Amino acid sequence: MDHHHQQQHHYDGGENDYRQQEDDWDRDLLLDPAWEKQQRKTFTAWCNSHLRKAGTQIENIEEDFRDGLKLMLLLEVISGERLAKPERGKMRVHKISNVNKALNFIASKGVKLVSIGAEEIVDGNAKMTLGMIWTIILRFAIQDISVEETSAKEGLLLWCQRKTAPYKNVNIQNFHISWKDGLGFCALIHRHRPELIDYGKLRKDDPMTNLNTAFDVAEKYLDIPKMLDAEDIVSTLRPDEKAIMTYVSCYYHAFSGKQKVTISSAVNQLRQLLEWIRRTIPWLENRVPENTMQAMQQKLEDFRDYRRLHKPPKVQEKCQLEINFNTLQTKLRLSNRPAFMPSEGKMVSDISNAWGSLEGAEKGYEEWLLNEIRRLERLDHLAEKFRQKAAIHEEEMLQQKDYETASLSDIKALLKKHEAFESDLAAHQDRVEQIAAIAQELKSNISSYYDSPSVNARCQQICDQWDSLGVLTQKRSEALQRTEKLLETIDQLYLEFAKRAAPFNNWMEGAMEDLQDTFIVHTIEEIQGLSTAHEQFKATLPEADKERQAILGIHNEIAKIVQTYHVNMAGTNPYTTINPQEINAKWDKVRQLVPQRDQALIEEHARQQNNERLRRQFANQANVIGPWIQTKMEEIGRISIEMHGTLEDQLTHLRQYEKSIVNYKPKIDQLEGDHQLIQEALIFDNKHTNYTMEHIRVGWEQLLTTIARTINEIENQVLTRDAKGISQEQMNEFRASFNHFDRDHSGTLGTEEFKACLISLGFDIGNDAQGEAEFARIMSIVDPNRLGVITFQAFIDFMSRETADTDTADQVMASFKVLAGDKNYILADELRRELPADQAEYCIARMTPYTGPDAIPGALDYMSFSTALYGESDL
Repeated sequence: MDHHHQQQHHYDGGENDYRQQEDDWDRDLLLDPAWEKQQRKTFTAWCNSHLRKAGTQIENIEEDFRDGLKLMLLLEVISGERLAKPERGKMRVHKISNVNKALNFIASKGVKLVSIGAEEIVDGNAKMTLGMIWTIILRFAIQDISVEETSAKEGLLLWCQRKTAPYKNVNIQNFHISWKDGLGFCALIHRHRPELIDYGKLRKDDPMTNLNTAFDVAEKYLDIPKMLDAEDIVSTLRPDEKAIMTYVSCYYHAFSGKQKVTISSAVNQLRQLLEWIRRTIPWLENRVPENTMQAMQQKLEDFRDYRRLHKPPKVQEKCQLEINFNTLQTKLRLSNRPAFMPSEGKMVSDISNAWGSLEGAEKGYEEWLLNEIRRLERLDHLAEKFRQKAAIHEEEMLQQKDYETASLSDIKALLKKHEAFESDLAAHQDRVEQIAAIAQELKSNISSYYDSPSVNARCQQICDQWDSLGVLTQKRSEALQRTEKLLETIDQLYLEFAKRAAPFNNWMEGAMEDLQDTFIVHTIEEIQGLSTAHEQFKATLPEADKERQAILGIHNEIAKIVQTYHVNMAGTNPYTTINPQEINAKWDKVRQLVPQRDQALIEEHARQQNNERLRRQFANQANVIGPWIQTKMEEIGRISIEMHGTLEDQLTHLRQYEKSIVNYKPKIDQLEGDHQLIQEALIFDNKHTNYTMEHIRVGWEQLLTTIARTINEIENQVLTRDAKGISQEQMNEFRASFNHFDRDHSGTLGTEEFKACLISLGFDIGNDAQGEAEFARIMSIVDPNRLGVITFQAFIDFMSRETADTDTADQVMASFKVLAGDKNYILADELRRELPADQAEYCIARMTPYTGPDAIPGALDYMSFSTALYGESDL
């Protein structure tokens, strides 16, 4: 059998199988109740999987298709084609018509509907409705399936067998009992998406788990709705074949992607595209015009929808079809098989020819539509033109006096309009002839616009009115010109008023603002400056008053013209919002504010003079008190530093100072009183003195503190001197050393100053570690609070203590010499024999072995003990 016949055989075989399945349907019209339940659930879910793309769904399969609307929509969604427009009526005849449109569309796809009629569907016959849906599923979801030259049901079965072949416990031989254990469904999913199901854990003896696993995963991850019920399949001896096939076909379409290029599917696509082209061309060739513009516009809108929405998918389909045929021919050639030659009328070239005819019809259709619309537009335009030309004559004929209340711009517009009317009037004869010609054309084209008698009567009426228009035109022209001249004069005066009133108004507003301005001054010079400026302003008032009267004079001139010529004023001055009443009111306000400003300036001048007096009064005292405090501070410092006389002499001198300071307090109190007056007057600066009250207060408090502290320091020095037995000469020597190193004359020594002082006095505090440690020990004595400052009192305490420690050391060293006799060393046994045990051990621990030429074992260098004496009080 050659390839062509072989292909044809398979295709026809598909149709024979299809008819065989239809016959099967006839034979089991009396459905098993369990099968009917399964079909109802499966078919409903299958329909909704497509209807949801159009934003709707069905609930009850035999009820929701009864009016045919959702049935037509389902077919449009599945096929991607537009059906004829549905009937929107609610009557039975409308429903039957819609169902028939759907059945006819199904039939146009090569399906022979056996025993299924529109009336049964409209009446809600469940078995007939299920039968109809099955034919749709078979045609659109199963017929085009093709696997290895096997198509439709057998193709789907072969696909299932090929895909599940590697899985044990799965043996697909049919579309009923082979699927009962659920492993077939799970195998199909696992073959294509192994990550979705753990196939190894499934058991053949647990069909409920297997079925529910497959249905849940398919719905969640593959967008395949649940079309079957696990319990129904398990409990039914032989599940419904059509329900299983429908559900399995969804797996095929989900996994196989685009249909494979097979001969049967390619021929089928070609046939569908040809059918669409042949249905569309007659619609485009219909050239019967509509009577109204609206209907023709709708035709144009439908055509544009076709171009924009319906044609583009078909262009893509045509392109894909050509690609599919080329691919098919290439595959056949590569397999060393003869090229595929479809039967007459199914050639790819036929598609190209039909497409050319479609585009030819399409082009002519658009041109015809636009010409018809233009023709209707021209007739509409002619009718409107006649109405306008006739109306112009009626409106301009009237003796209007609109100029009496018009503004200047309105008058100019009326004059131009009138000039145009006069020109129109000169060409009156031509216009009347035009009107007559238009009327004649309208009458000959479409009588629905105007009938002949009314058009002729209207023309005659216009001709009769022409004679009276001449006189009225002349009168109106003169009135318009006269009014224009008066209004132009008034307009010029308005403009002059506006130009002068605006700056004068701004001047008055600025003057009022300045006159009411709250001034803040701090000196007599500042208030004098303000007073001078105010006097200069007052000098300009007579000139300003002249300008005011001139501006008001312009307004009075306008009023005279209005009164003399009885011009009906059309509103106010267009160039400004300022009026004479406003100017006078502001002028009165300015004149009222001037004396108020005079008074305010006088009062402020007096206040500033008083402030100046208070400043001088405070400054005169502060300039004496400030230096006095400074002098006293310096004198007190000198008394405690210069050491004139004994400490008692210094105390006597200081107490005299203290008394004079206390006696000075009333002057401070008097200055405080003057300062309070300055604060109450809100005076914040005083150029007559550099001293503020705060400076004086701080200085006074420092003076009191310093005298008290200095007296206390001298008293402490007396106590120290008496307790330690320091002579006046030693005290003077200590003071001389202290003052010498107090280089900043602060009365205290800093850390470095103190260190220099100690070195000068013979202390061994060099830069080595031992010297640093010794200095740290001394600092902990003289500056226990670590302030970095050593007072003279602390210095005296330390020096007196160091002197005493040195005496003690000399005594101890003398004792050692006695114990040692004439030796340069001392033995540990001698110390233990002569001293208490704890003291002996204390000394031994602090001595180093003697290493001189006369040394013997156990000899100790008692001179090394002297380094341990400083700071040690145990001895």
